[in-house]
Amino acid sequence: MDDQKRLFIAIILSIVVMVGWEWLFENKTPVKQNSKIEQTAAGKNTAKTGSKPENKSNQVSNPGSAAKKAVTGSTSDYRPGESGGKAGGAAGNSKNFPPAQNINFRKISVSTPFYNIVISENRAAVTSLTLKKYRETMKKDSPLKQLVSPDIKSGVFGLDLKEKSIPGLKNAVFTAETDSDHLDLEQGKKTIAFSWKSPDGIVVEKVYTFSASTYLIGLNIFFKNGSRMPLKDELAISIPGHIDKSSSRYSFHGPVALVKGKLKEIKVKKIKEKDSYSGVIDWAGFTSRYFISCLLPEKPVDASIKLSVTGSTVTTDFILPMERLAPGKQIKYVFNCYMGPKSLKVLSQYKNTLKQCINFGWFDILAKPCLIGMNMIYDFIPNYGVAIILLTILIKIIFWPLGTKSYKSMNDMKRVQPLMTELREKYKDDKQKMNQEVMALYKTYKVNPMSGCLPMIVQMPIFFALYRMLYQAIELRHAPFFGWITDLSAPDRLFHFAFKIPFVQPPTGIPVLTIIMGATMFLQQKMSPTTGDPTQAKMMMLMPLFMTVIFVNFPAGLVLYWLVNNVLSIGQQYYIQKKFA
Repeated sequence: MDDQKRLFIAIILSIVVMVGWEWLFENKTPVKQNSKIEQTAAGKNTAKTGSKPENKSNQVSNPGSAAKKAVTGSTSDYRPGESGGKAGGAAGNSKNFPPAQNINFRKISVSTPFYNIVISENRAAVTSLTLKKYRETMKKDSPLKQLVSPDIKSGVFGLDLKEKSIPGLKNAVFTAETDSDHLDLEQGKKTIAFSWKSPDGIVVEKVYTFSASTYLIGLNIFFKNGSRMPLKDELAISIPGHIDKSSSRYSFHGPVALVKGKLKEIKVKKIKEKDSYSGVIDWAGFTSRYFISCLLPEKPVDASIKLSVTGSTVTTDFILPMERLAPGKQIKYVFNCYMGPKSLKVLSQYKNTLKQCINFGWFDILAKPCLIGMNMIYDFIPNYGVAIILLTILIKIIFWPLGTKSYKSMNDMKRVQPLMTELREKYKDDKQKMNQEVMALYKTYKVNPMSGCLPMIVQMPIFFALYRMLYQAIELRHAPFFGWITDLSAPDRLFHFAFKIPFVQPPTGIPVLTIIMGATMFLQQKMSPTTGDPTQAKMMMLMPLFMTVIFVNFPAGLVLYWLVNNVLSIGQQYYIQKKFA
């Protein structure tokens, strides 16, 4: 009974507080509901407000106004009541902080030569972004590549304060300062401002700037303190991503950031152990094998990131300390958003460190020059299959002297093979004596049995570098070669079968290129001298079969490299054997 009384009293007091607050403090100044975006001669838009214009230095809805500092911005005077024309209207929609089901909010779409983007008035967050130059699959009727998973209901680049100093901001329904729900941008730039006003008079604006010449999207965030209290908190911008459990273990998929000049790729299973990172941050976001969505401050800033996992969604919160904002003042924070391909050619155009998101692991120092070389060849011959062949030939030429020395040593080994067979037969009961005589034989004929392995040892780092590069390079995604090889980033399959084949990942079919590669490896093995040990010789002859099984699920681009390399090696070995016969 006492519990019921306390609950009843708590409800009554809550109603009194809510009614009293609205009667004493609610802003009752009428505001105009129609404001427009006028495009300037330079191609940029300035938001018209329904109030008297302020000084140029205080027109925060104009994205062309310069900030004194990157990200941390500069404060200036703000007169309550002179907010954007629709900002006050937005406040009326946000008295109940979580957006109610019956609140109607618009979705604004913008189309540029690079992407189609949709921004909802709910949180002023990006709810869809499709890339015009990339599709989901190889099918002709495949939809454009979507970078915002349908599972992410809250959208990307949502805004909140870490200590919740502005209640309701996280789920605020903003008002778009445009009359049109769709904008086509073929050249120049356009901006759209989203405004919201809290019950205590703090106006928050998110101004997006779109460009027809880049994937980068400008994001300026403004706080105008029309309340009676100073504002001091930490800005938190969320970049959620969907974890695809079917993604390959050979490429990273998850939250990523550049902290203190070092790339942080944070595995989801490691978030429980450590969910925050701090220091000078260049950018932070979410990456997959080929694409990335991230937030970049105008300049690297001393900030932190906070990670959280909900189901299959991982959220990266970019947290930036705010300057103290006194009543009557305003402040601006400057960011860029990137949602697009992890293309070295694209990212190298930007004057930032975003290209460091392309990471090939330990072999990065070898893989990136190979990628640059492959792209340079493609500029002259627009076929990535041909580019891989020519790149392989170039690498073979570089290592030709080393290969010549190795094959000469192997040829010398082949010449002393009969003598080795005699020694093994003569001392078959005395292993120690046999080894001593074999080593003496090597010394007499100046043969180094290890030199024959040298090309393979030297090739392995190049192989792993090319493997990582060819597997992760977005240039090879859906890139055709010829005939049945329509995607160099996927395993080659001639025909598609309805049944499963052992060791062959779906789609099942005949891995023609891989079988040919295995045949070249078998031929190369037959050309190489044996050790004289029958058991070891049989094991070496099984190596081509073993490698073929491994390669059957590798990308066609990598199999093509190994096949061409084998053919060149066979030719070089045949030439050396004839020359020194």
